[in-house]
Amino acid sequence: MQAVDASAYAAKAEKNRYLSRKLAAERGEITDRAGVALATSVDAYDITADPKMFTPEDSKAPDAPEQAAQLLAPILGKEPAELAAKLKKPGSRYAVLARRQTPQVWNQIKDLKSVYAQKASADKSKGGPGANVLAGVFQEPSSKRVYPNGDLAAGILGFVNASNRGGGGIESMLDETLAGKDGTVTYTQSGGRRVPTATSREVPAVPGSDVELTIDRDIQWAAQKAIEDQVGKSNADRGYVIVQNTRTGEILAMANAPGYDPNDLGQATSASLGNAALQDAFEPGSTAKVVSMAAVLEEKKATPATHVVVPNRLHRGDRLFKDDIDHPTWYLTLNGVLAKSSNIGTILATGQLGKSQPEANKVLHSYLRKFGLGSPTGLGYPGETPGILAPPQNWSTSQQYTIPFGQGLSVNAVQAASVYSTVANGGVRIEPTLVRGTKGPDGRFTPAAEPERTRVVSEKTADTLATMLESVVDDEEGTGTKARIPGYRVAGKTGTANRVDPELGVYKGYTASFAGFAPADDPQITVYCAIQNPTRGSYFGGQICGPIYQKVMAFALKTLQVAPTGKGPARLPVTFEPGE
Repeated sequence: MQAVDASAYAAKAEKNRYLSRKLAAERGEITDRAGVALATSVDAYDITADPKMFTPEDSKAPDAPEQAAQLLAPILGKEPAELAAKLKKPGSRYAVLARRQTPQVWNQIKDLKSVYAQKASADKSKGGPGANVLAGVFQEPSSKRVYPNGDLAAGILGFVNASNRGGGGIESMLDETLAGKDGTVTYTQSGGRRVPTATSREVPAVPGSDVELTIDRDIQWAAQKAIEDQVGKSNADRGYVIVQNTRTGEILAMANAPGYDPNDLGQATSASLGNAALQDAFEPGSTAKVVSMAAVLEEKKATPATHVVVPNRLHRGDRLFKDDIDHPTWYLTLNGVLAKSSNIGTILATGQLGKSQPEANKVLHSYLRKFGLGSPTGLGYPGETPGILAPPQNWSTSQQYTIPFGQGLSVNAVQAASVYSTVANGGVRIEPTLVRGTKGPDGRFTPAAEPERTRVVSEKTADTLATMLESVVDDEEGTGTKARIPGYRVAGKTGTANRVDPELGVYKGYTASFAGFAPADDPQITVYCAIQNPTRGSYFGGQICGPIYQKVMAFALKTLQVAPTGKGPARLPVTFEPGE
């Protein structure tokens, strides 16, 4: 044999002698701000095979792939034909039969392998071929992603796909950080078994880093429960709640309804997957009036006490504008325009921003941009919409007058919440944040970069707006009385907008919303709620979103141990008497 071709036979033996397999890296955890696991990994196995060991020569059975497939199919939940095809792959030494199986599944296969190995040994001792159709089935240590809290924060977290890569949300956004780096091990094998005394080469896997979110699990639960209940009661398409720390920009909760359980993606619907709070663009309605008021106050065109005579109808451009109810002529202060959410009063007030309507449009547009509308939030979240805000020169005749009261532009829910956090933070906008930092395999914590801070309006304007927003909730003339929280001063604003149907592209139904912060005179928490297309009961923001705001805000204040300030509200006048 040596005289024929010793080197060729040695090379062939060497090639068949070694096997390489992947060492899966452990995926990092995703936790809430207190370190409570929201996404973690548990031990699992990839079930693999060496197709060469299923050939008639190696298995001693002419139909080994088909026999093995019939045995494995009910355990792995696969079709026999699919498994047999993988086991018959010509020239291959490696096939994955099923990924991320539980230890119980591998134990079943291991027991079967033992039974068939004993049968083969007994057969061989009697002079038979000793066929073993399961000798070429193996396992590789892997991990399975699990979400201990079920559907809690699923919209934020996302999920992991069949390749163990992030398929959405934070899992996708920070996939490289979480995934780590797989390793490899190459070892000597004989008859499908590792030779323990032979040499091996190993490149160890590098575990992924843990990601700590800004989310508070308890507040997230309260927000999710509140929005799920109301979406169900209102028979609405969907809804979202955002809770934000006004002083740091950290998002404490981002809840969506309907949601889904990332542990069971097979039961999820296309409508519930994703994170609608960042991926839906919708017209905000009257909650956007706070930007119009901010512009008017900052440009010194009016004060909260400025008189605004509000007729029942207002003719502007080619349209006749009205408020949400028919009324006699109202004699409102600027504060009253906000408290009673008058569209006509808002059009009249913002008309003072320039010597001409185009000039007023340009000024208002600059404030909308400074408050973050029409731009990404800064979260870097996959699929996030920046909303829609046309340049002022492109505003249609009607948009010139509807944009001041929140129609004709679109936002996402985090942008809407950020507007109120900016007012609450003394006029300084802080880019929202969702990630506090990461913890590497060495246990070292690396905080996230500091968010960008931008002054939008003066502290005086912000304080004045906060006082005016109190009238919406505190004054009996206001539209947000259902948002009151005993013992606390609450600032807020209702919104009831005509809704663009995303399928038909026309206005159909409503977007109900409520936005605000507390305590009004020492703001610490912002809560924003929106419900899309409520079809049962009321569709007014103050009626169906005000109570959600109240529940979630009260829970957050208690959870974060925020005490009432003890000071009384300023109670600015809402109306004036003609002739004053």
